[in-house]
Amino acid sequence: MTLTAIKNLETDTDIEDVELLIIYEASRLMTHGGSPDEAINGILRLMSQMIGLNRGRVALKDPGAETMSIRYAYGLTTPERERGHYVIGEGVTGRVMQTGQVAVIQNIDDEPVYLTRAVERRTLPQETVAFLAVPIVHNDARLGVLGAHRLRGRKRPFSRDITLLRVLATLIAQILSLNRVIAEKTALLADENRALKQALDQQTEVTHGILGESPALRHALRQALHVSPTQATVLLAGESGTGKERFARMVHITSQRRDGPFMAINCAAIPEALLESELFGHEKGAFTGAVVRKQGIIELANHGTLFLDEIGDLALDLQSKLLHVLEKQAIKRVGGTQDIPVNVRIIAATHKNLQKAVNEGRFRIDLFYRLNVFPIHLPPLRERAGDVRHLARHFLQTANHEFDRNTVFGMGVLERLESYNWPGNIRQLENVIKRAVLVAQNREITVDDVILILQHEAHIGEHLEAGTQQKIIPPPAPVMPAASAPAMPLFDPRPNVAQRSYGWVRADEGQSLLDALRLTGGNKTRAAMTLGMTPRQFRYRLERLGLLDKLPPSGTPAV
Repeated sequence: MTLTAIKNLETDTDIEDVELLIIYEASRLMTHGGSPDEAINGILRLMSQMIGLNRGRVALKDPGAETMSIRYAYGLTTPERERGHYVIGEGVTGRVMQTGQVAVIQNIDDEPVYLTRAVERRTLPQETVAFLAVPIVHNDARLGVLGAHRLRGRKRPFSRDITLLRVLATLIAQILSLNRVIAEKTALLADENRALKQALDQQTEVTHGILGESPALRHALRQALHVSPTQATVLLAGESGTGKERFARMVHITSQRRDGPFMAINCAAIPEALLESELFGHEKGAFTGAVVRKQGIIELANHGTLFLDEIGDLALDLQSKLLHVLEKQAIKRVGGTQDIPVNVRIIAATHKNLQKAVNEGRFRIDLFYRLNVFPIHLPPLRERAGDVRHLARHFLQTANHEFDRNTVFGMGVLERLESYNWPGNIRQLENVIKRAVLVAQNREITVDDVILILQHEAHIGEHLEAGTQQKIIPPPAPVMPAASAPAMPLFDPRPNVAQRSYGWVRADEGQSLLDALRLTGGNKTRAAMTLGMTPRQFRYRLERLGLLDKLPPSGTPAV
């Protein structure tokens, strides 16, 4: 807008519309401007071009000093900005900062307090020049001063300019405050990320990638590190997804066999007809297709460690052959006639109740004794208080790297993750975090994102709820065995503890069901959603736990 147009506005009855337009555009800059520089400099440009408040400048207090400097300006050259330094109380700008009062200098040539420091008088119009300044205040704290020149001869009253400057100073204060909060949070997050990375690195070094600080996990780690230097056979028991193979690798790495091979095989993942050859190898011509001699995984693990996952699914005939390996430290290939000596330490793992399998004749009792020399119970994630946060942050960092994202957790997400039961344990948590990173909008995972994913997860095991669920007895707490120590007893004297797989019911979750109902005023559908369940799963648990007669009346006011 030209100077002539601005002068014409002074007699135009629509001048209020121009003021509103300036405020509107300044507000847009505050909310949509990229950086504080762009927003504040844009406001100063509006002041000059639309209303004739020229050479606008924002002087802010210098950190840790009783001085202030021009940080933002429009219509000032770089040397002029660099000259704009004031002691608080010095000149018009310094006094406004000191007193918090508005300054109206109607003629800068007649005001001795006006310093003419930043802008020399000869560069200004030869007319009478005025200077206006208002404090920039946020929460009763003075941040700086907004000032501008104008021609005194204009008919527009000074009072209107002062009112407009005060409004714009308020917007500038909000911009500065928000920028400070963002900078502080960014610095805090950077510090937290550095501390977390350092903690994860240290923890990874000590526990070989097994993350968590909960007492239940630490107890399992202590047992594993205690037995690793020995040659004792280890049995890892726990639900699927609790990290059994990672524990097995840790035992191997911290043992005297760490320089030997670590071989792993899942007994449930290979068809029974092929599993014997995979375990023990075969001779040439042993069966159709055996055109060469092949070493089995047990032989390949010689002088190292063999991890047998899902040992409870091993067929009975293969159980007897595995027992031979444990007793004689020798194998016989399929189609072979001679024993081949092997020096292998076996670590077995199962999510099944081997004691029950023995009683039902599905697992050899002598093999159970051989495997159960040193049992370690790996706790499910729901029993590892506080570990969900550690794991979630680790999986977020990993997923960001894998998918080339820079996603962060929004407010309340970690709390929502901690409140979930995690029937799939660590494997399920990792999967949920990966999916959340992929679906997140604007680089932030929200609580709604997590709730939607968990609701989908809840349908996975819904079919398991129709029948009777198996209970798993945790292994007895071991005493450190000597080389010739007797095997652990077959029956655990402690009561059975229900281990929840997908959709399994736990006796201790009754109170959380009732609390959810109270919070939702008796609405079962909403209560189910707050716990990450389907309505069917929620009602099934109420029935199994005998809570239907204890429900609050429908429509009860939510707490």
